Amino acid sequence: MTEAFIVDAVRTPVGRRGGGLSQIHPADLGAHSLRALMDRTGIDPGAVEDVMFGCVDTVGGQAGDIARTCWLAADLPEHVPGTTIDRQCGSAQQAIHFAAQAVMAGVNDVVVAGGVQQMSMIPISSAMTLAADLGFDDPFTGSEGWVKRYGAGEVSQFNSAEMIAERWDCSREDMEAFAVESHERAIRATQEGRFEGEIAPLGGVVQDEGPREPNWEKIRSLKTLTEGGRVTAAAASQISDASAALLVVSEQGLSDHGLTPRARIHHMSVRADDPIWMLTAPIPATRHALERSGLSMDDIDLVEINEAFASVVLAWEKELAVDHAKVNVNGGAIALGHPLGATGARLMTTLLNELERTGGRYGLQTMCEGGGQANVTIIERL
Repeated sequence: MTEAFIVDAVRTPVGRRGGGLSQIHPADLGAHSLRALMDRTGIDPGAVEDVMFGCVDTVGGQAGDIARTCWLAADLPEHVPGTTIDRQCGSAQQAIHFAAQAVMAGVNDVVVAGGVQQMSMIPISSAMTLAADLGFDDPFTGSEGWVKRYGAGEVSQFNSAEMIAERWDCSREDMEAFAVESHERAIRATQEGRFEGEIAPLGGVVQDEGPREPNWEKIRSLKTLTEGGRVTAAAASQISDASAALLVVSEQGLSDHGLTPRARIHHMSVRADDPIWMLTAPIPATRHALERSGLSMDDIDLVEINEAFASVVLAWEKELAVDHAKVNVNGGAIALGHPLGATGARLMTTLLNELERTGGRYGLQTMCEGGGQANVTIIERL
């Protein structure tokens, strides 16, 4: 079995809801990263064998196989196909996995993986809410099998974040301090130019719009998301617009196209946990990945774990005894934003660049996903 290599990775800035990228059509948003990737690598776009893009809420401008639409909107060869992947928040990370699997199986030699999400135009959960007139208030009610197994209660990421905070004893103060640090890390990274090599400016936006100087008075004044709870909006990820794309190739692809790899995909797996708890799966998924790869957390130099909520990351750190100093060192989704279907590729792009900047060898990426799932990818810098 051949190995899978990452040749390059590029992303748009992450735009805030209603911000500088909010009026860019989803196809054009995704096309920008694809075109930038082709320009940066110098590869003949016609040599790409498939485009695998993550996206959630594939309605409106994100419907009709947005991966294919983005490629065509970028004025790239018509004979190259595309497929859209939905593993909820992990969609783009799963796209990277599928691309690597295709390469490792010898089915393809050159694949583009990534994701796109235009949350300003298409609000979160649109695929669910727009079906209300068809008789579906949510994906679960009415399923005899689901109700028999999990009951008829609300399935909510907000409830999950709150349950996690309680179970792992994450206080409101702990989560707010974590959120403030995320912003401070992201601001420092931006000021030091750490993101410049991975961002392709778009629409006059040259850097991520989410990070802001923390205002403790405002943070402490926020109401909790659930009555009597601990979690506030300050400790949750931001709604965002962005895209990202990576070039994944085989050894044969490297040779055929004269490409130099930046990283090797060392391990990839996905595991699942209780869907009502929803956001806990990174814990068993990371344990599984370390066991399968033969590595320990001591071997991992840097971690990117999606900050869907501060409680998710804090619980994961406690369970795995992870040194916080190597986790989301340039800030996470609380500061930088969480463009659902693109986040997995954004995290990988940032992880790759930070490994190179610091000289680290192994980087681990994981994220919680709807349905109680979590992908884990370990890359080795070359």
